[in-house]
Amino acid sequence: MFSSLRSRLWLSYALLVVTALSVVALILFIYLVRNPFLYRQTLERLQAIQSVVVERDGQTLSFVAERVSKNFNVRVILFSADQQVLLDTYAKKMLPLKFPQQKYLPRSMPIVRDEKKIAWLYSIEKLPDNSYIMVAAPRPRVSLTNVFADDFLPLIMQSGVFALLLSLVVAFFFARWIADPLQKVVAAARQMPSAEIKPVEPQGPHEVQELTRAFNSMIARTQASQKSQREFVANVSHELKTPLTSVQGFAQALLDGTADSSESRQQAAQVIYDESARMHRMVLDLLDLARLDAGTADITMAPVNMPALLNAITEKFTPQLQQAGVTVKVDAPGTLPTVTADGDRLAQVFTNLVDNALKFTPRGGLISLRISAEDKEMLISVSDSGTGIPPEALAHIFHRFYQADSARTGGERHGVGLGLAIAHEIVQAHGGRIGVRSRLGEGTTFDVCLPLNI
Repeated sequence: MFSSLRSRLWLSYALLVVTALSVVALILFIYLVRNPFLYRQTLERLQAIQSVVVERDGQTLSFVAERVSKNFNVRVILFSADQQVLLDTYAKKMLPLKFPQQKYLPRSMPIVRDEKKIAWLYSIEKLPDNSYIMVAAPRPRVSLTNVFADDFLPLIMQSGVFALLLSLVVAFFFARWIADPLQKVVAAARQMPSAEIKPVEPQGPHEVQELTRAFNSMIARTQASQKSQREFVANVSHELKTPLTSVQGFAQALLDGTADSSESRQQAAQVIYDESARMHRMVLDLLDLARLDAGTADITMAPVNMPALLNAITEKFTPQLQQAGVTVKVDAPGTLPTVTADGDRLAQVFTNLVDNALKFTPRGGLISLRISAEDKEMLISVSDSGTGIPPEALAHIFHRFYQADSARTGGERHGVGLGLAIAHEIVQAHGGRIGVRSRLGEGTTFDVCLPLNI
């Protein structure tokens, strides 16, 4: 019992309601003890008698006062403007009453006491001549039992019980309004990490809806991560399968004597070497990505002369550029600030970008490397005059193992599709950003923005 969130919420609301009603009942009981029904009834009677005295229908005030005092057994006192007693119908029977002082609590029962501390209920009114007429009667004696039975209990039975029941019903619906969406979130969380789990519809209070939206966002990210992991494993398996098959096949040829000539054995050894080198590069790339993802990659920050770095990279590509018939141009202003970064890692980024541009730039084409600095950032653009990338591929170009082969001719974009993913992670590790712009038939530009420490 009371193990569910809904029941505990309802119990909490119920306790709050009972506590609030108990406080109200206590205050009401104290009020009734101080102002019981008999007191209020007596006060109303005094006010009615006072009206009769004030109106008096042409008769003298003293005559009317004496007659009213005798007929209704009340005390009538007339005070002057300076609060002196002019008339007191009980002057011979009782001790005098002083002019009542102003009450600090206007809602308390009007009571005045004589010299023997006998309490009198009174009603007073100012007359046109600035005198005051007061009608008083001894305060009735009332026991707590009478107050409880005659005043308090009927009120509680009539209104308190109804208010309690109504509050409990409202509390039940409030508990459901809050708890039901949370229970749906709990039920969905228990189904994790299922790939078929669906988002929970936001319901209930604003805070619960925000929690539900955050949970749905977490579900989407988790499912995307699971999908990415499955695709990653499938892609790695696929990429390793081809070189492993080649290595296994040519190794078998060497073992069973199929490669019986020195030339065929040389070819088999070369294929085994090339494919193992390919797998080695892919493993190193995967290790790089893993370290960059985990934030454990070895990045040594130091001042880097960006024009010198780009010129060194283009010199490294000189044989491939001459063979492909492609021209490389480095465009940099005369004075540029240095960038604080890991020079080897940036060289890895721009080597990937230049190699990528070289693969898809036709003979006679141009690869441009432009450097500019503004707004505390350095922008390095690597542009080619190749075939371009289709718009639908641009959103995925930095994804791992993604290859836009259908958009470009001449083979894979970056081997197994890890080069741009690594470049993206390296740039992000430096606090920068990398983007791509491309139009089919006009070429592609990669923009790398790095922060400057100015």
